[in-house]
Amino acid sequence: MEAELKELLNDLESLKRSPPDLLNSSIDKLKMRVEHLSNLAKSSPARRSKVKDMSAEVIDSNPYSRLMALQRMGIVHNYERIREFSVAIVGIGGVGSVAAEMLTRCGVGRLLLYDYDTVELANMNRLFFRPEQVGMTKTDAAVQTLSDINPDVVLESYTLNITTVQGFETFMSSLKNKKFRPEKEGSGVDLVLSCVDNYEARMAVNQACNELNQTWMESGVSEDAVSGHIQLLIPGETACFACVPPLVVASGIDERTLKREGVCAASLPTTMGVVAGLLVQNTLKYLLQFGQVSRYLGYNALKDYFPTMEMKPNPQCSNAACVDRQKEYIIARPAREAAAKAEMVAEALLFTGGPLHADNEWSISVVDDGEPDGLDFPSSVGLPEGVVHELPSADVFRPPPAPEAVCLADDLEDLRRQLDALNAPQG
Repeated sequence: MEAELKELLNDLESLKRSPPDLLNSSIDKLKMRVEHLSNLAKSSPARRSKVKDMSAEVIDSNPYSRLMALQRMGIVHNYERIREFSVAIVGIGGVGSVAAEMLTRCGVGRLLLYDYDTVELANMNRLFFRPEQVGMTKTDAAVQTLSDINPDVVLESYTLNITTVQGFETFMSSLKNKKFRPEKEGSGVDLVLSCVDNYEARMAVNQACNELNQTWMESGVSEDAVSGHIQLLIPGETACFACVPPLVVASGIDERTLKREGVCAASLPTTMGVVAGLLVQNTLKYLLQFGQVSRYLGYNALKDYFPTMEMKPNPQCSNAACVDRQKEYIIARPAREAAAKAEMVAEALLFTGGPLHADNEWSISVVDDGEPDGLDFPSSVGLPEGVVHELPSADVFRPPPAPEAVCLADDLEDLRRQLDALNAPQG
């Protein structure tokens, strides 16, 4: 539409210089152009208005009703807290772009987007990007799409390469920015999601998060597009990305030399969509504190296999900031364990405070499973008149009957008589 308006302005300028005999025909042409632009404006998609407060009201015009249902069903304590969180996504490619869209639809408060690349037609096999965005930077294209989906989300885009000195400094300063939540402790973001496709960029994210003591999640998809993984990295508590480097990097091989000319990695939107879904699912569990956050979760598409594991930090890690975070974690362990124990005790007291259900239509009660009060059950409970229990209860011990008294002398005398009768001559 922008090009159409520029042409219309040019036509108006030329109209001023037109001779009087051609004036009427030029005006008719301009009328047709204006009508065409009006039709374009009417056919353009309507933008969603901002919503001040999240509501659980179940109406068609409420964009958050399905999300707030998680709170009504007891999955999340307070879903509206999602608006307080800031999430940084490094790499707006096959995984990062889909993760950004999911978080935007979930209503996250603030998204920081980092990438240096532009949209190409070769990216159309993936989700999110559209052909008309070819040539735009991925960050600008993402802001264009995401702002239309949910204008409530604060979007910040950074078109830069974080592996350069200047790019890394800008990356660090943007993570420290607390304008969105000045009262927040630590850095200005709650979680960093790494969705890059090379080891060098992962190491840059790892260095920044170790220095800032920032929790982050790493993700990746294999070159053959049939496997992927996500990993939670908490500085000092879990292994950082330098604690256990990949074999190719530990061997001193530059991964950039492994790429051959004219050969690119495979890419499946299905695999990337699955990995992005797992990444955002664990992001929501981490931020809103529900369920169990996976420390490491793999995905093998060929066998639908999801391996899990947990990696401890390496005390001899080559990253000095990681070693410092490990020392801080060990020092704070007693206080952390005491707080966790106190929380468990408090939760136990809450469960013993009263009955789980106020109404009890069937008069169901819970009794102590210790020793029974009596050995016999009343014969009248639950039985019609005249019917009694024939078999004893399985929990009642019945002693064996006492043996009858036997006279050994009488038995011996009886046996002797029988022997004498057998030995007597037959007459």
